[in-house]
Amino acid sequence: MPLHDDLLNRIRQRATTYDRDNAFFHKDLHELQNTNYFQLFVPSSHGGAGLTLEQMVDVQMKLAGASASTALSVNMHQIWVGVARLVNRERPGSLDWIFDDAINGEVYGFGISEPGNDLVLFGSHSQARPDGDGGYTFHGVKIFTSNGPGWTRLGTFGQDDSDPDHPKSIYAVITREGGGFEIKSDWDTLGMRASQSHTTVLNGAHAPAERVLARLDPGPNTDPLIFGIFANFEVLVSAVYLGIAQRALDLAVEAVGKRTSVATSTPYSHDPVIRRKIAETAIALDNAYLHLRTIAHDVENGTDHGHHWFPRLSAVKVHATETARTVVDQAMRIAGGASYFSSNELSRLYRDVAAGIFHPTSDLALHRAWADLTLGPLPQ
Repeated sequence: MPLHDDLLNRIRQRATTYDRDNAFFHKDLHELQNTNYFQLFVPSSHGGAGLTLEQMVDVQMKLAGASASTALSVNMHQIWVGVARLVNRERPGSLDWIFDDAINGEVYGFGISEPGNDLVLFGSHSQARPDGDGGYTFHGVKIFTSNGPGWTRLGTFGQDDSDPDHPKSIYAVITREGGGFEIKSDWDTLGMRASQSHTTVLNGAHAPAERVLARLDPGPNTDPLIFGIFANFEVLVSAVYLGIAQRALDLAVEAVGKRTSVATSTPYSHDPVIRRKIAETAIALDNAYLHLRTIAHDVENGTDHGHHWFPRLSAVKVHATETARTVVDQAMRIAGGASYFSSNELSRLYRDVAAGIFHPTSDLALHRAWADLTLGPLPQ
């Protein structure tokens, strides 16, 4: 595995500076490229390491424990490689060019989310205008485009209204060298600062016909591209937040091991209340991790969950991010007041983990999906 301890320690040491300066993780990106990190998920038949989705969960958790911003950003590349793996099951060879890109050193970004659009994958405010040769130019605003300074390929989508009676959602890949976009310098946030997830304005970015991923009817559907994006996003984003949680728990255990009660002259690690808190936190994290690994295994192996697939994928993301927030909060309490100082690593983890509530799927959407699944949809 490319994430040896020396590399992780360097990434962890830089994370503090990147966070303080609100700066992009240039050195992390360079080192990860040199270790072939962006080829890990590419099938071995195409020159990659051939890791499974379950293995990618563990790798991304380790990286997130060193720098959550770095892990979240490179996640977006791994998501698109994962999409190609799933789509190729149904349409063999159709997205081999994504594997080729990854092997050739290209880095993918994720340009899907839009301001005020809670349809997410199922409808776009952006325009996809046909170029007459099977390709499209894209016009609109994308938000939370992580790895803004670093991507060389951007997966995105917009709506083709050239036939008003039959609009289509167009999913495609644009290139950095092709231009037609502006990356705003507007990322100044509570946490995940080094991700530099700037707003991206598409003003004519072009995807030729060979880089069009799919033309689909707007709205929910079972196309393998939609499932591939949704499944890989929910699983790998969950891994980042559980990686934060694992690091927070490790730091809490380390802090307890170093402290001694003045009142009793015994180590904090012997205090029954603290031991119970550590145990409860570890149990919660273990449950969320096993849930995530189970879902990752089922995605990897093509398990048929039918209509339960999307609600279950949403559930694992909410379970992971909410558990991570609880674990980091408990770790702060256990470690004591020193963790409140901005120089303390737990302070950064506390801010980074808060970003989990803003990734789709939201808690509200999750409960709506399960209510519709179990009670039936509300009458129109």
